[in-house]
Amino acid sequence: MDSNNSLVSTVSIMQSFNFKIILVQVLVAVFLCINFMLITTFFMKEFFYTTMRYILFAVTLLSDCVMLIVTNLLLICNYFNFTMNLWLCVIMFILSTVYSLVTPFTLTAMTLERYVAICMPLRHGDLCSTHCSLHCILLIHSLSSIHFIVDLSIYFASTPIKFYKQSMTCNHWIFILYRWQDHLRNAIKVLYFLSMCIIIVFSYVRIMKAARAASGEDRKSTWKGLKTVILHAFQLLLCLIQLWCPLIESAVLQTNVKAYINLRYINYIIFYLASRCLSPLIYGLRDEKFFCAMKSYLLCGFYKKNFFI
Repeated sequence: MDSNNSLVSTVSIMQSFNFKIILVQVLVAVFLCINFMLITTFFMKEFFYTTMRYILFAVTLLSDCVMLIVTNLLLICNYFNFTMNLWLCVIMFILSTVYSLVTPFTLTAMTLERYVAICMPLRHGDLCSTHCSLHCILLIHSLSSIHFIVDLSIYFASTPIKFYKQSMTCNHWIFILYRWQDHLRNAIKVLYFLSMCIIIVFSYVRIMKAARAASGEDRKSTWKGLKTVILHAFQLLLCLIQLWCPLIESAVLQTNVKAYINLRYINYIIFYLASRCLSPLIYGLRDEKFFCAMKSYLLCGFYKKNFFI
C-alpha cells in the first residue's frame, strides 16, 4: 500500500514538472516570436536604426532574446540532468550574466535619452547621435561584464587544471567558491541598484518640472515622455528584483528544498519571462511611429501612414 502511494506521488510530481516545463517553452516561444517580429520591424526603416532611442530599444530586444534562449537551455539541461564540458558552461555563464545586466543598463540609458530630449532639446542631436549610441552600447556591455570577469578570474585562479576537463551540470553557483566572493557580488549589485535608482529618480523629477512648466504641444509631449519614464522604472524594478532572486532562493534552500524549487520557477516566470515582455509594450505598441511600421509589416504593406518625414 505504501509502495502504491509512493508511486502515485512520484507520478504526480513528474506530471507537475512536465507541465511547468511545457508552460515555460510556450511562453519563451511566444516572447521570442514577438521580439523577432519587432527586431524585423526595426531594420525595415532607416529612421529607426539612426535614432538613439530605437537603437537602444533594439539592444533590449536582442538582449532579451539571448537571455531567454540561454536561460531556457540551462533550465532544460538542469531538468533532464544533462552535463556539459566546463568551457561550454563558462560560455553559458558569461552570456546569462552579461545579458541579465544589459537590459537594466539599457533601460537606464533610454531614460537618460528621454531626459535629454525633453530637458535639453538643443543638445539632443549631439548627445544622442548614432555615434554616441555605439559608445553607449559599448559602455553598457563593459559594465555588464564586470560580474563575470570577477567571478571567472577568482574561479580559474583557485581551481586546478583537472577541473577544466570535467563534465558537470551547469549552474552559476559552481563559479562561487568563497563566501566573501558572494559578498563581493552582492556589493556590486547594490552599487548597480543604487546608481540606476538615482538616475531614474533624477530624470523623473527633472521631466516632471519640465512638464509643469511646458504648455500646448510641448506639455503633451513632455507628459508622454514622463509616462515612458514611469514604465521604464517599473520594468527596471522587475529586472533589478531579478538580480536579488538568487539571494532569496539560497536562503529558502537552507530550510525547504521543495519551496526552493517552486520559488525558482515562480521567479523565472515573473522576473525573467514576464519582465522581458514589457519592452514590446513600451516601444512596440506605445510608440506611434514604430507601431505604424509594425502594422504595415504585419499587413504586408497594405497599411501605410507616413510618420517619417
